[in-house]
Amino acid sequence: MRGPSMATPSRPRFVTSPWGLFAFLLSFAFLAGGGCQGEPRAGSGDQPEAEPAQELAPPFSMTLAGVGFETPESALHDPVADVYLVSNINGNPGEKDGNGFISRVTPDGRMEELRWIDGTMEEVNLDAPKGMALVGDTLFVTDIDCVRRFHRITGVPGLAICLDEATFLNDLASDPRGDLYISDSGGSEGAGAVYVKRNRADVPRKVGLADGTVLEGEDLGGPNGLVADDRGLFVATYRSGEVFRITPEGERVTLLPPSEMSLDGLVSLEERGFLFSSWADSAVYWTSPDGTVSPLVEGVEAPADIGYDAQRNRVLIPLFQDDELLIREVRPGG
Repeated sequence: MRGPSMATPSRPRFVTSPWGLFAFLLSFAFLAGGGCQGEPRAGSGDQPEAEPAQELAPPFSMTLAGVGFETPESALHDPVADVYLVSNINGNPGEKDGNGFISRVTPDGRMEELRWIDGTMEEVNLDAPKGMALVGDTLFVTDIDCVRRFHRITGVPGLAICLDEATFLNDLASDPRGDLYISDSGGSEGAGAVYVKRNRADVPRKVGLADGTVLEGEDLGGPNGLVADDRGLFVATYRSGEVFRITPEGERVTLLPPSEMSLDGLVSLEERGFLFSSWADSAVYWTSPDGTVSPLVEGVEAPADIGYDAQRNRVLIPLFQDDELLIREVRPGG
C-alpha cells in the first residue's frame, strides 16, 4: 500500500461513462419471390416480421469525485440500510494520528454523511481505518493493530480488539456463522498472518491448517483481501500476488498462482467466480468458475479494497490515490 494523495475536496462531480461490451440482436429478413402484392408465393406460408436490431444499454458506471474522500481504502455495502460505507485513512496508513473516518454514500451517488464515524471526535478512536465487515448489528473495522467495533446503525463505538503481534491489520471478512477473519499484511516490522475470531470467542487466533501449521510468516506473501463463506476462507496476497482458499477441512487450494500483480481487494460472485483488484496492473479482474482471468475494469490507479452490492450487481472500487469511489455494474462476460 502506497502513500496517499492529499487532494483538496472540490465541488462534487459525478461521471457516467460507457463501458463494457455491447450485445446486439441479429434480425433476419424474409425475401419473398415474385407475384402480386398481397399474394404469397405458393407453399411459402406466413412468415414473421423481422425484428429490428436492438442495442442493450451499457453497464451502469459512476465515479464519485471531489466529495471529500481522503485516501479511501475500503468500500462495503450494508444491505440492511442500503448504503455504501467507505473507510478513509486520511494520511499515512500506518500512523496513529486519530483522524480516520468512515463515510456513508447512497447507491444513487449522494454523500449521506462524509464523517459518519470520525476519529477526530473525542469519543471515537480511529487512526487509519481499512477493511470493514458486518456481523449482526456490529460494524468491525481494522485499524493498524486493532479491530474497532461500531454500532451498525448509530455508529457509536464499542470495545476494540487489539492484537499485540499485529503490525498492519488490513482486511476483514465474516462468514455465515458470524466468525470474523482478519488479515495482517505485515511489513518491515512483522511477517503477516491471518486471524479468526470465532463468533462467541473474545480473542482472535491465527488460522490453523489440517497439517498443524498456521497462516503466518513471510511465505504467506502479505495477506490482504479476504472472503469467507461456506466453501471456506479465500485470501488474496499483495507481495506474492496470489489467491488461495482454505477449505473447511483445513486444506490450502491455489486458485491464482503467484504473480507480480500486487493484489488488494477480493469479492466473491459465488457461482460466477470472484473479483480481485491489482495495484500493479491498475485493474480489477474477473476470475470465472473455470479459472479464466479477464479484466473487468482497467486504467484505474491504486484500486484498493473493493466491495460488492449484490442487490444491484455492482463492484465498488475505492481509488486510494485519487480520493474517489468508482461504481461499476458487473455483467456476465463483460
